[in-house]
Amino acid sequence: METAELEGALQVLSSSLSQIKWRLKSSSKRRLEIDVLALCTGMRPVVMVDYGGRMPELQERLCAVLKLCQKALPIFYHLRVMVIYDMIYLIHVKELAEHVRSSLKSEQELLFVDLEHDPPKMIVQAEKSSVAMQLISVLKWFSLLFPVDEINNDLLPSITTEVMSIANPSISAPITSQSSDIIDLSSYIEGTQVTVPTLNGWLLGYPVVYLLSLEHISDAIFNLSTKSLRIFKILVCRDDTYKGSGKEELLSFSVPYDLSMEGSNEEWAKAFMAYMEAKWEKCKQVWRSLQMEVNKQGHHPLRLLKVIMTRRRLTSRTEWSSTILHRRAPTNESPAPVVSTVFTRNPSTDPWKCCICKQKG
Repeated sequence: METAELEGALQVLSSSLSQIKWRLKSSSKRRLEIDVLALCTGMRPVVMVDYGGRMPELQERLCAVLKLCQKALPIFYHLRVMVIYDMIYLIHVKELAEHVRSSLKSEQELLFVDLEHDPPKMIVQAEKSSVAMQLISVLKWFSLLFPVDEINNDLLPSITTEVMSIANPSISAPITSQSSDIIDLSSYIEGTQVTVPTLNGWLLGYPVVYLLSLEHISDAIFNLSTKSLRIFKILVCRDDTYKGSGKEELLSFSVPYDLSMEGSNEEWAKAFMAYMEAKWEKCKQVWRSLQMEVNKQGHHPLRLLKVIMTRRRLTSRTEWSSTILHRRAPTNESPAPVVSTVFTRNPSTDPWKCCICKQKG
């Protein structure tokens, strides 16, 4: 993507937002611009859109904007909206296919943090965790849904009964073809034993993934809630031609403080930064700088994480799923409310219920 293409893509995005009368806050619009550019330049395969509204209106607006953008410029052609339960993502199908392939071939080191034990422990080899192995099985299913060879030939993924039955053997009836505007994987992820927080860690391209099983959601939430975290941020600056651009957050993720004592000098952090720099080399004309920033002190996760309990029947054994969105900490450019989390025991179910209280911060 050249600078002229960058300017054109942002203008088309802004125009599309205006056409559907989607009045985003300035911080949310800036976040959407960064996310879309990250996808189009290959810096990220998937982004979670946790701003700009709620489902289902957010899904409808994103689909409408994307459709207008795709009509205007071919650079948006491989972008799609993807939904898993109440979470919505923007994906680049080619980059996601490559992300799946790279993960399965272990080309990019992926570490796991087992949250089911106190204190949490780092796992290097997936074979040593049944939850990690379940995630690997889901990745193999993703490789069928997003086949590299076909997508490289501009054949977009098709959702078929054959592919979906691998994730959920109970699916036997013909599946109605989904709209080309959206990929909804909700019912198919439900057929696996992988929790959404674990899936998100890999899906969003983090080098460290939190592991927790359906049976130990309450243990995992409690164990994480009592630990301090380091927040790792990848910051970028857009090209000088874009007025007002300074350091902006490309992505961020958290790691328990005791498991990341060396900060950016951790071997896995160096490897991840090298991986991101290799991507950056291909699009320096868009991003003039790339750097990793790590907070120097441990912060309590209740101020940096949103722990959301979503009423959702995942299996016959549990109807609460936990989504730990260790996505972004508040910044001066993109402020976020401080979230305090109170855990109370629900007498009717085993897992902990989590009450979210927004406070001024």
